[in-house]
Amino acid sequence: MQPWRFLCACDMQPGSPRSFRYAAKCRENWYTALEQLRDEEAELLIVGGDLTRDGSIHDFELEELQAELGSLPYPFRAVPGNMDTGNKHTDIAHLKSHAQVTGEQLDRFAQVFGELPWSFMHRNVRFSGIYGALAGSGLPHEERMWQWLEEELPALPRADHHVMVMHYALFIDELREANWDLTNPDENTAWYFCIDEPHRSRMFAAMQASGVEIVLSGHIHCRRPEQVAEGVRFFKCAGIAFPQWADRWPDGDPRLGYHRFEVSDAGISETFVPLPVESASDEGYGPGGHPSVDQRDYSLAWEPPPAEVLD
Repeated sequence: MQPWRFLCACDMQPGSPRSFRYAAKCRENWYTALEQLRDEEAELLIVGGDLTRDGSIHDFELEELQAELGSLPYPFRAVPGNMDTGNKHTDIAHLKSHAQVTGEQLDRFAQVFGELPWSFMHRNVRFSGIYGALAGSGLPHEERMWQWLEEELPALPRADHHVMVMHYALFIDELREANWDLTNPDENTAWYFCIDEPHRSRMFAAMQASGVEIVLSGHIHCRRPEQVAEGVRFFKCAGIAFPQWADRWPDGDPRLGYHRFEVSDAGISETFVPLPVESASDEGYGPGGHPSVDQRDYSLAWEPPPAEVLD
């Protein structure tokens, strides 16, 4: 077989000067990566979520990224991230947030980037994508995800390899680790980045039943070398917008960039491609996190936002 390549990019979050919050460095880093991606001799790009900074509120950010990714010389498929559609749910009443994923947000993402979940074959590889943060949400979209994972995906034709992409990491340190405590300041970041039990084991069992060989995830913005758990290769992928959690693992790599995978008769090999330069700009405005709409002052925007934002 003639070797061929696919790419994985995560956590672009360029934001928009038309939004309430904006960091010029995130946008500059994304355009640096976009130029690199245009020069790649690849056959497709898999996007692991957080395409936007405020796509969960602003459709114009989703549409801008769709157009920019569509300008690449090869096709792409994307799963959403929490910045695009909202965060994972919690049952702790006083910690519930407006920022949790909703069906409306997922439907808006699907209108721009296509139906979720998805699976397709390219050459000798099957690619599949889900939004794992739905687990435990109780939304109709969660029911659909489990039906697809456990009934429909295993029935699809098998390929030589199967790659699954999801925004949230399935686990932080170990596949069978205990759940992290959202109420514990030392653990709430880990809780935020991964999937809780019993959903994690259920999801992994479905992946095994479908012959998944590689799992790609973003969200953490810190690359970690390949981990193998019960025969499955896990890649915690680099971010593009900005780094974070660099001190979590001794082998964590906070450099910004994306991943190149080469498929050959020997299997699938991975290479990390760093950005040639990372923006040091401190220009911008607005906080991090997930401020609600009523906490946003759009008079700060550097460019006029669409009229519907101000209505």
